[in-house]
Amino acid sequence: MTLKRKEASDAVTDLGWRLVLGAFRAYVPASSIADAARIALSAAEIGDERLRIDVRADGVHLTIEVHASRVGAAEVELAKALSAALPTTPDGVQAIELGIDAMDIPAVLPFWEAVLAYERVGDALVDPAGLGPAVWFQQMDEPRRQRNRIHFDVSVPHDQTEARIAAALAAGGTLVYDKEAPAFWVLADPEGNEACVTCWQGRD
Repeated sequence: MTLKRKEASDAVTDLGWRLVLGAFRAYVPASSIADAARIALSAAEIGDERLRIDVRADGVHLTIEVHASRVGAAEVELAKALSAALPTTPDGVQAIELGIDAMDIPAVLPFWEAVLAYERVGDALVDPAGLGPAVWFQQMDEPRRQRNRIHFDVSVPHDQTEARIAAALAAGGTLVYDKEAPAFWVLADPEGNEACVTCWQGRD
């Protein structure tokens, strides 16, 4: 059974996981690269093919990936099992996407597929190694005369959106658009370059 976004988020929030960009994500701090390796091994012994493990000297990022963002009870149970063995936390959890405005998506998508050596998933592109940000294309009704046609989508835990937006505004940014909040807010730097802060809320 597929869970709605709020159901999925509520099921794991108290465990230190967050639903971000259609996947459960958590972080486990480590004191050294050797400690991080031990954490990763423990996670690997519990997890299965859905679990992605990113090992760093200061900690381990865990991601429970799902097909087509369909989170179910099995993914919740995996998160629970991992949290029972490891001190999972949402600290540092986020996912980055790059959005490209286009009038003719079928015409521009092959260029980005080739230049990035990414794989096509529908009308989006993903890094087959799982290292770089995904790229998606936004259909435009008319050409934008401004120079900015590429923007970052910064997907964060739902309970961190306000702090992230406040930090960006305090750093000189401006709020451009919030009519779709809490699904996303559009911010801009002092020269007008845009970024969206986004979360799962407001999308069901």
